[in-house]
Amino acid sequence: MTISVLIVDDQAMVRQGFAALLGSQPDIAVIGDAADGAEAVAKVDALRPDVVFMDVRMPEMDGLEAARRILDGGNDPAPRIIMLTTFDLDDYVYEALRIGCSGFLLKDAPAEELFRAVRLAVTGEALLAPTVTRRLIEDAVARVRRPRREPAELASLTPRERETVEQVATGRSNAEIAEVLFISEETVKTHVRRVLQKLRLRDRAQVVVYAFENGVV
Repeated sequence: MTISVLIVDDQAMVRQGFAALLGSQPDIAVIGDAADGAEAVAKVDALRPDVVFMDVRMPEMDGLEAARRILDGGNDPAPRIIMLTTFDLDDYVYEALRIGCSGFLLKDAPAEELFRAVRLAVTGEALLAPTVTRRLIEDAVARVRRPRREPAELASLTPRERETVEQVATGRSNAEIAEVLFISEETVKTHVRRVLQKLRLRDRAQVVVYAFENGVV
């Protein structure tokens, strides 16, 4: 299967560089690009890519608003959106994950990380730069939470499923979770699938947000 990709960035050099790198992979095809958020929304409707690399800060319409419109636009299936940022402390990180983006990638990430991001996105795994994940955790711990009742759907998780949520929230991959919990990777995938169903979440990135917002981590 060939994974189709749309690249959205207001700098032509970035778009061309990403396209050249991704185009070198036999299972990835760059089918278009866009220079701002408004153009990105139109291109997604026209081209229906599997994965969108979306710059955070752009003129006309920023990446966050463009991602929101794309994910709410009724495309079935909706593309996986990976936000691109220059800084790992970007203020948009948390909100982007909340609206359904599949992860974040720093623009200076090595080529192998770029390829990995595409392949992980289509399997439903989240790609979160480790420094970004740590920042999210620090923010969540620092945030003063008012006492509240645990959501019913969270209480429906088995102990092992809850452990899986905790591990996903740290940014670990299926393989890493399997090693930590001493179970097979296939079992981890089963737990993740059940967690998504029970919590009514779209993908792993939303599991991260859910875990923070509900005090799991």
